[in-house]
Amino acid sequence: MSSFKSFRGARLRLGPLTVLAGGAGAGKSNALEALAVLGQLANGETVSDALRGVRGGAAACVPLGVGADVQGRRGIRIGCTVDGRLGPVRLELAVQVEPELRIVGERMTGAGEVLLETALRDPRRRSVQAAWHTAGLVPVTRAPLPDDRLASALLPLRVAGKTQGQRLVLDAAEQLVVGLRGVFGVDPAPGAMRGWVAARDGLLHPSARNVSAVVGRTENECRIRHGLLGDAMRALCPYPVERVTAVRGESGNVMAAVDRGRLGLMPVELMGEGELRALAFALVLLTGPGILAMDVAEVPDALQLLTVLAHDVDRGLDRRQVRELLALAGRMCERGHVRVVATAHAGTWVEDLPGVTLASLPLG
Repeated sequence: MSSFKSFRGARLRLGPLTVLAGGAGAGKSNALEALAVLGQLANGETVSDALRGVRGGAAACVPLGVGADVQGRRGIRIGCTVDGRLGPVRLELAVQVEPELRIVGERMTGAGEVLLETALRDPRRRSVQAAWHTAGLVPVTRAPLPDDRLASALLPLRVAGKTQGQRLVLDAAEQLVVGLRGVFGVDPAPGAMRGWVAARDGLLHPSARNVSAVVGRTENECRIRHGLLGDAMRALCPYPVERVTAVRGESGNVMAAVDRGRLGLMPVELMGEGELRALAFALVLLTGPGILAMDVAEVPDALQLLTVLAHDVDRGLDRRQVRELLALAGRMCERGHVRVVATAHAGTWVEDLPGVTLASLPLG
């Protein structure tokens, strides 16, 4: 995050399970938003759509105190490095926010080469000049690309893959895009989770407002994972839990509930905020992309990698519950197809948990 919201010249190294810890205003949510923006761009969304979901919109992404240059331009710089078969593939992105929102520069490097580079040559045109590695009779191919989309995500449509250099570019772009397209942010909103929902609404929304429908779906479609959900809630709740189920109502509606044995069912409408957030987080960790409201990369299921952005995992939970939830995240990360970047207010609760990469914010 060279220049994004509260960050200037910052870099975060993410492990399979990373917790960003810090008090209010430390930048935890800003870091998750930067990664979410990259994920949306990798999904083919325009830069305006990707930044629209950021708190405050595109203008709020420019760090405070950053003035405009002589031409009235202000912007942001973000990027990432995605490890994989090719080794590290690095993306650097420059976005002009004012006076017009557009991508003005992008660079993708890997295998010791600059594989793609774009630059805004003529501000009057809605395009950037792109140059990508060819390593054939012509060492570099040049062509204009749209200035509102991630060029790396467009390369498979423009590169034929006839030369070794072109194939390297395509492999690097695939590694980058597949890694970023699996980003899913979840910030459960307990107030929206307590009502009846349509059973057909079976892809979990980032707010988890349709958690009841997804619980009903997993109960019907995947008994093994659903059983693990019951185990997770048994460990997280301060009272006995036999299973998690979905009660069928009228007109095809459902409501999730916790079975408390001889005490009967406790529906989500009676559950506390911490319990509901724990239910949503556990559901995301145990299900995978096929049950989440997200676009996934067009690769075999075995190669799908889900990166969960978990907002405020300690909100409404005590120390024991936070540790149980992160222990579940650690077990899922060990399987190799889930990565978790979570935020929490109290880093001391998790600093001795095995497998957790703890980053204390603010940096510096």
